[in-house]
Amino acid sequence: MKVKPILAIVGPTAVGKTSVAIAVAQKVKGEIIGLDSRQLYRGMPIGTAQPSAGELELIPHHLIAIREPHEIVSAGEYSTLVKECIAEIRMRGKEPIICGGASLYLEALTKGIFEDSTADLKIREKLNEEYDQDPAALLKKLQGIDSEYGHIVHINNKKRLVRALEIFELTGKSPTEHFNSQTINPSTNHHFCVILLSMDKQDLETRICNRTKKMLANSWIEETKALLEKYSEGEVHALDSIGYHQICKYLVGEYTLEEVEEEIILRTRQYAKRQLTWFRNRSNPIEIDVEQFESVHNIADEIFTIWKKYKSS
Repeated sequence: MKVKPILAIVGPTAVGKTSVAIAVAQKVKGEIIGLDSRQLYRGMPIGTAQPSAGELELIPHHLIAIREPHEIVSAGEYSTLVKECIAEIRMRGKEPIICGGASLYLEALTKGIFEDSTADLKIREKLNEEYDQDPAALLKKLQGIDSEYGHIVHINNKKRLVRALEIFELTGKSPTEHFNSQTINPSTNHHFCVILLSMDKQDLETRICNRTKKMLANSWIEETKALLEKYSEGEVHALDSIGYHQICKYLVGEYTLEEVEEEIILRTRQYAKRQLTWFRNRSNPIEIDVEQFESVHNIADEIFTIWKKYKSS
């Protein structure tokens, strides 16, 4: 039986994925599933750029603000949540559309999670101790071995960080090398038509700059304060995200407001570059330069045309 494909709209932060996905969903009678490791959390709508109330009214969205900020959602758990959403959406006769910029989550959906049957409890125990002493040092170690994967894995995801280094010590291969040897995971039971939205580097950087200024003006600092009143910074791994981490430093006097803005923009630009590289190299996407179109609706028309051809092929 032919597997029914799923449309995924991905791209770097600030490229305009949400508005495009909504326009496409309106054309195909779709519902949107978030592909974002931070939009999952409640109480963080500004800093994670969650869809607005108006956008949520236009099209049903899933996996937005469903967990508390102190909870860790692994890529494997996320993959399971997405599959459940896909089944529910299709039962209603609607089209599931995955939208976001979490490259590792997309990898989990298409290829499964990087694992290896090899294990060594002594090595794992040693790495766990190193992590407990200095998580940043262990992350830096991974980044020295594998800069690509080391900049995707989160510093507070102890299990994934330790496991990656454990397998490297046992096999001599980095996580990226293992990923590259993987094939599509047949257990996913899904094929994905991946649309990558992109634009000129300078224009994207301008959008990142303008969006950061707008988010800071729109009570991002107050949002961070509210989270810190409810949780400690170390308790909420989501607060180590770009933006929140810098604002936490500002709140204890380590940054001026101007330095916070500059640092967030710099870190976001670097992250956007990594996102583009990952999606281009690993997701076999159909890339669309959004600046070649006059409006969001024109972009949606192009994606709709691609989608119809993909489904019929």
